[in-house]
Amino acid sequence: MKRIALAGAAAAVVAAAIALPLFQPWRLVTDKVVDEALPTASSSTAPISIKPSSTTPPTVSATPAATTKVLAKGSLISHEHDTSGSVAVLQLPDGSRVLRLENLDTSDGPDLRVWLSDAEVLPGRAGWHVFDDGRYQTLGRLKGNHGNQNYPIPASVDLADFRSVAIWCDRFNVSFGAATLT
Repeated sequence: MKRIALAGAAAAVVAAAIALPLFQPWRLVTDKVVDEALPTASSSTAPISIKPSSTTPPTVSATPAATTKVLAKGSLISHEHDTSGSVAVLQLPDGSRVLRLENLDTSDGPDLRVWLSDAEVLPGRAGWHVFDDGRYQTLGRLKGNHGNQNYPIPASVDLADFRSVAIWCDRFNVSFGAATLT
């Protein structure tokens, strides 16, 4: 009887040693909040005009205010974990593009990524595994599971090739949540 109990305890220790690092269950109760400001174009110094013989202070040449354009947007739906918030693809005044997550609220998880995907967003369990079936572009690791975040979109990415955004768990190949871009 003592051997069976010892073997059972040893098996439990081995199972825990494998399962805990893989599943990281403590992440279900941990949070990381990120609150990034709306992105702006890379700052440049406006030229200063000075007349050499003038005693008046220099003036800053004004350029028309450029605006950020919303190219696409959507609302996150839940998949494997409760997920909410909004997404927007923004074009900055300098022509660069970013994906902005706003009011993100999801579970912390191992190996979470932000993906652009060509997959259709399906509600419920049907949508959990579709995002790696076709084309996708990773924009990087999820910075936090709560808040507002910006992810640069490479200039080489053709947005016409993608119709959704997924918060993707790369370790378990499952979507935590996703949004259709419209």
